[in-house]
Amino acid sequence: MSGNLEGRVALVTGSGRGIGRAIAEKLASEGAFIVVNDLDDDVAGETVNAIGALGSKAVACVGDVTTPDFGKRFVDAAVDNFGGVDIIVNNAGYVWDSVIQKMSDEQFEAMLAVHTVAPFRILRAAADFIRPAAKAEMGNGEIRYRKVVNISSVSGLYGNAGQMGYSAGKSALVGMTRTLAKEWGRYNVNVNCVAFGFIRTRMTQELGTGDAIAKIGNREIGMGIQPEMIKAMEQMIPLGRGGTPEEAAGAVYLMCTPEANYISGQVLLAGGGLIM
Repeated sequence: MSGNLEGRVALVTGSGRGIGRAIAEKLASEGAFIVVNDLDDDVAGETVNAIGALGSKAVACVGDVTTPDFGKRFVDAAVDNFGGVDIIVNNAGYVWDSVIQKMSDEQFEAMLAVHTVAPFRILRAAADFIRPAAKAEMGNGEIRYRKVVNISSVSGLYGNAGQMGYSAGKSALVGMTRTLAKEWGRYNVNVNCVAFGFIRTRMTQELGTGDAIAKIGNREIGMGIQPEMIKAMEQMIPLGRGGTPEEAAGAVYLMCTPEANYISGQVLLAGGGLIM
């Protein structure tokens, strides 16, 4: 542990499981306090406990990131419990796939709601803290760099058959990232995007190996990929394999370090060398 993020306050959506949990634990291992989010109380609590075991502190803000009031609740949890906001990682999401002729309005809009609208609301709510805090710091001759890391996907950069909604939502995050980098540079906020390639999680596990179900509101959405598709994807990756959640978290951590204080408005593809 280097303590690179000692005393920083990080908010990570979708951090009860998978990549989100790995991100939360990585940032905590470097000294950050974490606001954990998940739909499930028990799962969020497990991450909070794991962070405590690492020697850091965490609180849970349980709930659906797509609800209109979530952004303010999330930011308030950070300010009320830890006194501020330093890092925001917009990670929460899921896939609900279909080819365009079979995709309903509900399906398409659900992908935009979780991957685009929810991050927008969180960042808009964070502005109420970040802008005055940065102005006060600069007035006192202090420069404090804050970080936003939006999580996109190789599908958002290059498209993917059967993922019209998911690809659209993840692509929109790239435009949001570059816009906010220009708006918040004056407040010493680095705004970047990490786009993941094929990362091994329950969402990308082989179908037929304990198929996972995501419960989103009143919907149950199956997760998993056909084994032959996984094999084909890994053959396209120069490193020859999918990544681990911990490797995905490492890419996010890079964008949160002091060494990244002059990097903003960028998209980092963490895909094992995959370029479509």
